[in-house]
Formats: sequence, C-alpha cells, structure tokens
Amino acid sequence: MKRSKIWDFTKKHAFVILTMIGVGIGLGLGFVLRHLNMSPREIQYLTFPGELLLRILQMLVLPLIISSLISGMANTDPRAYGKIGFRAFAYYMVTTVVAVFTGIVVAVLIQPGKSSKHTLETSSGEAEPLKSLDAFLDLIRNMLPLNLVEACFRKVRSYITVYSSNDSSGIKLNASADIPMPGTADGINVLGLLVYSIAFGLILSSMGPQGEPLKDFFDCLNKAVMRLVSIVIWYSPVGIIFLLAGQVVKMANTLDIGREIAMYVLCVITGMAVHSFLTLPLIYFIVTRKNPIRFFRGILQALVTAFGTSSSSATLPVTVYCMEKNHNMDRRVTRLMLPIGATVNMDGSALYEAIAAFFIAQRHNIDLSAGQIIVLSCVATAASIGAAGIPSAGLVTVVIVLSAVGLPTEDISLVLIFDWFLDRLRTVANVLGDCIGVGVVQHLSRHELETSSPAEKDLVVEMAHPF
Repeated sequence: MKRSKIWDFTKKHAFVILTMIGVGIGLGLGFVLRHLNMSPREIQYLTFPGELLLRILQMLVLPLIISSLISGMANTDPRAYGKIGFRAFAYYMVTTVVAVFTGIVVAVLIQPGKSSKHTLETSSGEAEPLKSLDAFLDLIRNMLPLNLVEACFRKVRSYITVYSSNDSSGIKLNASADIPMPGTADGINVLGLLVYSIAFGLILSSMGPQGEPLKDFFDCLNKAVMRLVSIVIWYSPVGIIFLLAGQVVKMANTLDIGREIAMYVLCVITGMAVHSFLTLPLIYFIVTRKNPIRFFRGILQALVTAFGTSSSSATLPVTVYCMEKNHNMDRRVTRLMLPIGATVNMDGSALYEAIAAFFIAQRHNIDLSAGQIIVLSCVATAASIGAAGIPSAGLVTVVIVLSAVGLPTEDISLVLIFDWFLDRLRTVANVLGDCIGVGVVQHLSRHELETSSPAEKDLVVEMAHPF
C-alpha cells in the first residue's frame, strides 16, 4: 500500500519533481564547470539544449495567441450574457489590469533584478531614444498592422536618424533630425495580432450558425496547440539544466544569482499577497458590504485544491461545489462565470508575467519606457486571458510578454527555478479571483436574477457548459 501511494504521488507530481531535479543538477553542474574557466564558445555549446527549449517556446507563441484568443472570444455568446455577462467581463478586465499594475509597482519598488552589484549590459540598438509621445504612437501603429503576415515576424519601431556633417574647419559633427522616421524591427507584433484576434473572435461570436465552421476550426486548433504545449513542457527540466549551468558559469559572483532569485521570489509573493489579501477582498467588501473573511472560509477547500493541483481547470468542480453549497450562489451565475473564469480570468498569471518582465529588464539594466510599460500591461493582460488552465502553461505566456517588449529570453531559466512553487501561488490567486467575481456579479445582478423567467434560467445554464 505504501509503495502504491508513493507511486501515485510520484506520477501525480512528476513534472514538479523533475523540475526540482533539473534545477539541482543545473546548479551543481554550473558550480563544477566554473573551475574549468570555460571560453564563451564552450559556454554557448553548454547552453545549446536550453537554447532549443527557448526556440520551441517562441515557436508556439504565434499559434497560441491566435487560436486561444479567437476561440475564447468566439465562444462568448451574447445571448448567454446580457447584463450579467457584461458585468462579468468588466470584472475580469478590471481585476486583471489591476493585477498587472500591482506587479509593476511591486517590481519597481523592490527592484529584484538590481539586488546585486552585477548587472548585464544590453544595447538598445537605437541611436537616440524616442520621446514618450513617439513611443505611444508606435504603440497605436502596432495595434493596427498594415500586413498581418508581416506582423508575424516584424513590428513597427520609429528611429531618430543621426547624420554627419563637417563644419567650416573640417571637423566632423554628428547631428540628429528631430522628426522620428517610421521603421520596423525584428520580432512578432504581438499587440497587433492580439487586437486582430480579439476583433475576429467577437465577430465570429455574433455570426450565429454561419460562424460555426470557423469556431470549430479554431477550437480544434486551440486544443491541438494546448496539447502540444503540454508535451513541450516536459522537455523544460532538461532545458533548465543547461540554461542554469550556463548562467552559473557566466556569473562573476555566485552569490548574486542566489540574491537575485530570492528577491524575485519575494517580489512575486508580495505582489500575490497584495492582490489576494488586499485588492480582491476590498473589491468584494465595497460592492457587497459583506465580510470577506467569512467568504474566504467557504472557498478554503477550492484554494487548497488549487495549490495542490496547480490547475484552475482541475480545480473547477471543487470551486463550483464551494460556491453553490457553501455560499448558496445562484447556479446561473456560477455555471456561467466559473468555466469561463478558469480560462479567461488569470489575475495571478498576469501579475507574475509583469514582475518577470521587469526582473529581466532590471538584470540587463534596461529602463522600460512609458510606451513599453503600456505594451507590457496590454500584452500581459491579453496573454493571461489566452493562458491555459494547466500547470506551467504560464511558461509560454512569459515568452510572449518578453518578446512583445523586446526583452532577452535567455534569462527565463532564472524565472523557472522556483516556478513550480510560484505556479501554485498564482493558481490560488486565479481561483480566488474567480470566486470573488461570482460574489460581486451575483450581488450586482440580484434584481435581474429575481425577475428572470425559467426559460431564461435554463438557457444561461445550458450555454455555460454545465457539469
């Protein structure tokens, strides 16, 4: 019996166990190889298996964005929504945006990437920085790409041109034009693809039976991509070994890596605590005028399950049970909001992605401009909406956010060291946000729920994918 229980536990938590083993082997290998004084070429060979992991993740960015967002937006049937659906959508957007800005504020205050004396140099590639207004205009240009095919591998970026001239004495002078010249830069135009996918999905949702073939296509594509993500994630422990080993070998002071990781974990935990124990309870109290502590007691089982499974989707049956049995929530609200919230409402993931982006930017001594922060906020919000409710799916969305802001992705190995633990915390924050949302929306919609007819009740529950 004991062997059977141990085997069942090992199978259930195999990915976490393999990730922890990979982290241990990577750190140990890095410390051993530090004494060999490896050349930059040898370090590049060492990190090649980790480079393959990054390439695979970046390969999945494009199909994941398009399939998940179009599928998610296309399945939001307006007939099932009405005022209740509008309030649910507004709640999801507000809490996700607040979570992103909470992560940004915490990262700016704590500055986990600048906790050590050693920072990496990264060139910006621009002759002269753009003004905030010019960067904001580039943001709008990227939202409306001229060519969708080009948006898959290039994005808009304006430049200040620098030209040389000679004065009367023959001395060479450098001058710059004050007018930014439109240009392009390598990288996926994530923002443009997000805007198009959301608009396309909403159009499909309003077409009724005519749009069903395309809905089925994107639903099938989304499921196939998610299955591919689930398979690829199992390679990440191998990639982590060599990425971490390379990071340790390159570090001038090995204490820096431990200090940076500790500060990063502290930053994420602080952000999660602020959002989960301050922001969400405050929203619940302001709207309902009820005690949030009593509400927490009723969903404790769901939160524990979320921490144990690290999956919003796997926790969904327990979440529904807690909301309907412990808090007597209306079945029409729970069956409409909770299945959608398990896919769309990812507050913890959005907060985590924002902190990870700032952490990597600070390590490379990159000061994000106002335009980049806006892009980071938009992409982190949209990427969290498209994230799968499965363990470690946030790994791919972090790559999406880093690519959108133009940050290097090789430092993702540092982010992944304690991802097995932080993934569980952000899942708890996601499930908590779903539960608070049900309580808020039901309170705001109490008059509509009292006056709705039995036929309307059956329609809403049926279209919310009942269990």
